[in-house]
Amino acid sequence: MAASVVTSGSVTTDGTEQTLATITTAGVYQIAVDCDALVGAADWVTVRWYGKARSSDSERLIDSATRAGTSVSRMLLTYALVSPHHLKVTVQRGGGTDRALPWAVYAP
Repeated sequence: MAASVVTSGSVTTDGTEQTLATITTAGVYQIAVDCDALVGAADWVTVRWYGKARSSDSERLIDSATRAGTSVSRMLLTYALVSPHHLKVTVQRGGGTDRALPWAVYAP
């Protein structure tokens, strides 16, 4: 089975925590954020992903990753995320200038 793009887009950071996607369909997902637009150490973003243990539970932070303009890895690609009912992905600029970042959520 080929991988597919579940949802994608581009976001221009503004300093707030911005939601890229909220997925409520059971599946295995991977998040990709292209951070090539970041310039220098002062430009940095944090990508966070949230889930729920049970559909009726509160949303909780699962993990996060940070990339800066000096990062060797210009594409942030998460490990496989299993979600039976809820997955939310956000990005927040922590420093520097607002940048447009392409992003996508993949599924097998």
